[in-house]
Amino acid sequence: MHTHRVNTDNQTPQYPQDPTAVQAEAPQYPHPNGSSLATEQQSSHQVTIVRQSTGPKGMSIASMVIGLVSIFLGFTFILPLIGFILGVVGLKKEPAGRGMAITGVVLSGLILAIWVVLIFSGIGLVGLGLSSQ
Repeated sequence: MHTHRVNTDNQTPQYPQDPTAVQAEAPQYPHPNGSSLATEQQSSHQVTIVRQSTGPKGMSIASMVIGLVSIFLGFTFILPLIGFILGVVGLKKEPAGRGMAITGVVLSGLILAIWVVLIFSGIGLVGLGLSSQ
């Protein structure tokens, strides 16, 4: 509990010994009927520090790099699959690397979607070839 002192003799204010205590000087405002009205104000300053999580971003970075590499080496199928998995895990465990994880998931997912289309097209073409003989 901190006590606040009001300086009534208009000299320099007296500060409390506790450096964390806040002292407010009561301003004097003229009252509408002509008398002076002293009101005591309690000044309250609260500082909020917001820190961005600087936790590990390894999976998110790896997902983004693998997603970018998958554009050129997506024919391996394994590489975009790993990038996709790392990106999903990075989204859940690494909030600081969210943007990189999303990039990795999107790029790797796109390459995987192309693989799925190619595989089903190949199966369809093979099925047509076998049925026409």
